[in-house]
Amino acid sequence: MTFARTLSLYIARQFTSAVLAVIAFLTGLITLFDFIDLLRRVSSRPNVPASLVSEIAFLHIPFAMLEILPFGVLLGGIICFWRLARSSELVVARAAGISAWQFLAGPVGCAILIGALSTTVISPLSSAMYRRAEILDQQYLRESTVKTINMSGGALWMRQSDNGLVDHGVAIVHARRVRLRDNVMRISGVSIFRLDGHDHMLARIEATRGYLGNRRWVLEEARLLRPDEKPVDMGQMTLPADLTLAGVQDSLASPNTLSVWALPGFIKLLNRSGFSSIRHRLRFQSLLTLPVLCGTMALVAAGFSMRQARRGGVVRMISLGVGAGFALFAISKIAAQFGESGALPPVLAAWAPTGAGLCLAVSLLLHLEDG
Repeated sequence: MTFARTLSLYIARQFTSAVLAVIAFLTGLITLFDFIDLLRRVSSRPNVPASLVSEIAFLHIPFAMLEILPFGVLLGGIICFWRLARSSELVVARAAGISAWQFLAGPVGCAILIGALSTTVISPLSSAMYRRAEILDQQYLRESTVKTINMSGGALWMRQSDNGLVDHGVAIVHARRVRLRDNVMRISGVSIFRLDGHDHMLARIEATRGYLGNRRWVLEEARLLRPDEKPVDMGQMTLPADLTLAGVQDSLASPNTLSVWALPGFIKLLNRSGFSSIRHRLRFQSLLTLPVLCGTMALVAAGFSMRQARRGGVVRMISLGVGAGFALFAISKIAAQFGESGALPPVLAAWAPTGAGLCLAVSLLLHLEDG
């Protein structure tokens, strides 16, 4: 047992080193392409500093790392187990009476640990940095009249253009409560701050309630307050809006900008407000499946790359392993699309591909070890 544990720890170290190296390489490659794409977008905007490209590309690194993590585990595992099989270390281990299940315990445990750390530690870092990158992208690289939309504690904050009083003005819309009913966004406890281009206060509007109509805010029991003037009761009042209900839903916090710790609370908030939470629930379940998916990829890598070199067909088996990994990725993306459309529950859409891959890996190892 001591020898088997020592061998498992040795293979785990080899496996972890290979996985981390592959993840670093793939992340660097993705960051390079992202940097080139940002340079292309900045080229048409002479007023945007070049340093912004490096900053946004840097802020995307943790998110890219999370996205390619399962492939990093798969490719790193294939490289590790192929090297061990080529050097006949696995042959010696089997000749000593150690089964594949014994010496794979360490690598699979390391893969699950890497996935768990990514979910609990890297995910909050990724969400914070990705949120900052989205703000910079929205501010400098995209043409959008709606600057920011945020929901916190059931309240809505939104900044939009407002040329009703002065050119290049902005309006900050705040609602204490938001509710979606019959495809109409209704708000209550409304405050609208109208500012000029230099963020100087021009007027303030207070309303008891209102709703978002066809590119306009319809406010009821509204009062207009101007500096050094008495409040004026306006009754029902309309103001132009730069967005529609679909735009509000699309602009709410992206699932990628929320960590695994923040997603449950935000999902409850969306459900209370009547907005769809499917994308957020799917993202939450995908983060929860990450440790299991990493363990599954380690088993898939072992099953397709532990074939002895002298028996031939090694390249074919490794190619099949890589192909199986990409097939699992394609299936997971298709399942995610079904999940976002509502055809599949988010739990099933996130866990079904991982479960299918785990069954494939275990079946293959049972065939190689005991078949």
